Amino acid sequence: MKTLSSRYHQAHKEAKWSIGLAVAYFLWWYGFAYGLAPEGIELAPPTLYFGLPLWFLMACVVGPVLFTLLCAAMVKFLFKDMSLDIEQDSSHE
Repeated sequence: MKTLSSRYHQAHKEAKWSIGLAVAYFLWWYGFAYGLAPEGIELAPPTLYFGLPLWFLMACVVGPVLFTLLCAAMVKFLFKDMSLDIEQDSSHE
């Protein structure tokens, strides 16, 4: 990361991946929380998995664990360590 523009390019790439992961997590949570929630709960109790309804298990237990692992993988493989010191461009001298 020698030039300022390459650092900006890397920062924008990291920001896009981070926003994408946050949107994916929201869609995951919303899809399972509202998509799997039973409509006629008063007619029959929901099926339980590990003592929890499936929509809650997927939205509030599996989702955070999965996306924490995805976040860790994203930081390990996509993010780059770079200096915040400004170095002068030698090509403009």
